[in-house]
Amino acid sequence: MRYLAAMGVALSLGCVSAAEAPSNYQTYHGIRVDSDPVLLAKYDRALGYCQYEAMSWRRGSPNPYSLVYNAALRSCLSRRNFIDRGAYAYPANRYFDHFFDR
Repeated sequence: MRYLAAMGVALSLGCVSAAEAPSNYQTYHGIRVDSDPVLLAKYDRALGYCQYEAMSWRRGSPNPYSLVYNAALRSCLSRRNFIDRGAYAYPANRYFDHFFDR
């Protein structure tokens, strides 16, 4: 049983990392993550740590599609100098499109 649980956690972490595109993130200084290989490696390490933190019961949610998980992940990445950019940076923008000028 523990083996299946470990396999499920490993597979879910592998699938979640594909959903977080580095092209959506930049540093506080405005440098895009996908523009520099060294910065991309730092982002990948931070993302691995932050996904683990966002899935914990203490900070986030085990459901990677919940708003609590997204908030915990973005909070952790921002503490590590990576911020999300663009119109769809936060999930609330998807639900309240009529409030934004496009």
